[in-house]
Amino acid sequence: MIKLIIYYFNILTPLIILKWLSSNNQITAALLVFSLFLYALIYRTYIDGKRLADKKIIEKKDIWKLILPGMRAKYFQALYLSKN
Repeated sequence: MIKLIIYYFNILTPLIILKWLSSNNQITAALLVFSLFLYALIYRTYIDGKRLADKKIIEKKDIWKLILPGMRAKYFQALYLSKN
């Protein structure tokens, strides 16, 4: 259960920081969009892939494949609902 909480903390913290920066006018709209793009394609791919690799569902060398459309949906239950 702790690992699941840490996982959710890791995926939500950057969004909370970006929201805070945006609401306080500390970040431009273009930089916000670019940051969200990096978050979705790079950061989340790595975090989700690392979780799946740690659970031995995929191999570490296959983490990059999660960037392909629909791959995260294939592992939805293992990523978001499994307590391990």
